Amino acid sequence: MTTSETDPADTPTAAEDTRVPVTVLTGFLGSGKTTLLNRILTEQHGLRIAVIENEFGEVGVDDALVLDSEEEIFEMNNGCICCTVRGDLIRILGALMRRREKFDRIVIETTGLADPAPVAQTFFMDDEISSQLRLDAIVTLVDAAHVLDHLTETKPEGVENEAVEQVAFADRIVLNKTDLATPERIAEVTSHIRAINSLVEIIPAQQAEVDLDRVLDVHAFDLDRVLEGDPAFLTETEHQHDTTVTSVGIDLEGELDEGRLNAWLAQLLRTQGVDIFRSKGILAIAGADRQYIFQGVHMLLEGENGREWHEDETRRNKLVFIGRNLDRDALNNGFASCLAGVAA
Repeated sequence: MTTSETDPADTPTAAEDTRVPVTVLTGFLGSGKTTLLNRILTEQHGLRIAVIENEFGEVGVDDALVLDSEEEIFEMNNGCICCTVRGDLIRILGALMRRREKFDRIVIETTGLADPAPVAQTFFMDDEISSQLRLDAIVTLVDAAHVLDHLTETKPEGVENEAVEQVAFADRIVLNKTDLATPERIAEVTSHIRAINSLVEIIPAQQAEVDLDRVLDVHAFDLDRVLEGDPAFLTETEHQHDTTVTSVGIDLEGELDEGRLNAWLAQLLRTQGVDIFRSKGILAIAGADRQYIFQGVHMLLEGENGREWHEDETRRNKLVFIGRNLDRDALNNGFASCLAGVAA
């Protein structure tokens, strides 16, 4: 890989730029990134979109949460996109460009624990990538009901606050889940966002429902502006995540007793919900002919029926918990106790 600092004078104008636009979707855990991605993939806009997904969890769940589409979808679930898998990102982007005729743009959905800065650097520090791809915008989703807990969290010295970084580097902020927050809370969140990123465009939303013209092909990422605020932006530096935040993935065959499952989840979120930032899963409920998909943010949990199980398909349960100081054995044992036919 070769590195170079792009000379703004060599950058084509928006009218003549034929490079493929890339949108980076970021935002803390549970902010609604996958919901927005599904809107992008299913709306009738006539665009062909290649998607790169990055999961922090050990068990891949997000691929099943993305609606069926004809788009090119690539998964990266072996680490955080801003750390160990950045080389994988470059390789995937390079592979995509060899299939350039199959898509019009690229959307990258980062894990909720990603710092978007190293992802953005990728498009300016590799000559081949920068000549073919254009970083169009960093779109950060913000959970209006919960983000203040993360924006104001005190981290140990040297450990970055990813929620703050995601807001700081945003070109557009989708202030999501406004239906779950009071007007006073929304005003407080907006004030915190403005204190971090004073000029960013804030788009209020529920269920990540936004006009796609406001987040796609907006030519919003401005390298000069970023360098003005952070002269060392194009310098590769190490950054440290909070090591108390981990993920526990569970992949278990069998069908679940619905009553036991509900009781276990209710008890778990009531006692540990503050420390469980994100939970999500695809479950097999005894007697149900459809998958059950659940998603949670702290103590809020919602679920819906997914696709039908295939006749010859093994009933498996896949779920991920991401949070602070998670007890792996307790989570595994608690979930296993919900299997139908297991003695209570």
